[in-house]
Amino acid sequence: MKRLALLRHAKSGWDDPVARDFDRPLNAKGKRAAQTMGRYMRDHGLHYDRVTASPAIRVVETLDQMAIGLGETLAPSWDRRAYLASATTLLDLVQEAPDVANSLLLVGHNPGLEDLALLLVPDRAGDAVRDRVEQKYPTASLVEIGFDADRWSDIRAGAGRMLRFIRPRDLDPALGPDAKG
Repeated sequence: MKRLALLRHAKSGWDDPVARDFDRPLNAKGKRAAQTMGRYMRDHGLHYDRVTASPAIRVVETLDQMAIGLGETLAPSWDRRAYLASATTLLDLVQEAPDVANSLLLVGHNPGLEDLALLLVPDRAGDAVRDRVEQKYPTASLVEIGFDADRWSDIRAGAGRMLRFIRPRDLDPALGPDAKG
């Protein structure tokens, strides 16, 4: 079985005067959310054999802050193709993962990550977890999808099942959309 986790970068600062979108850093709430998600991963024994991530500053900072909560440093493979990528490009990255890795964490941006999650998991009546992802996939949220496959290259649309969907606000209401900075 292969397990794919999709993590959207934490909330970034639109007020920061950077020249390029690629260079936008996290804001204070984003840093707290990333640390909270790292603690969740630690507390639930979530570990990944491979991490592939967009090299955008907000993704780099998300992983740095997440490592604080997790209590260990992640060593991602930075892939420029993951920056603002479509679901199709992200699926290519998944299918290229080495088969020795049974669990893969892909860290990047929306709408590509949400689109990929919805592409990989069939829309079945009564799938409340998938329905929540389809409703809104906020920053710093984690989706995990399981596949009955031995090779990443065999991962196809509709072949997965949603294992979990965790948003920062599920862990700390102060990280919800109505909470201040």
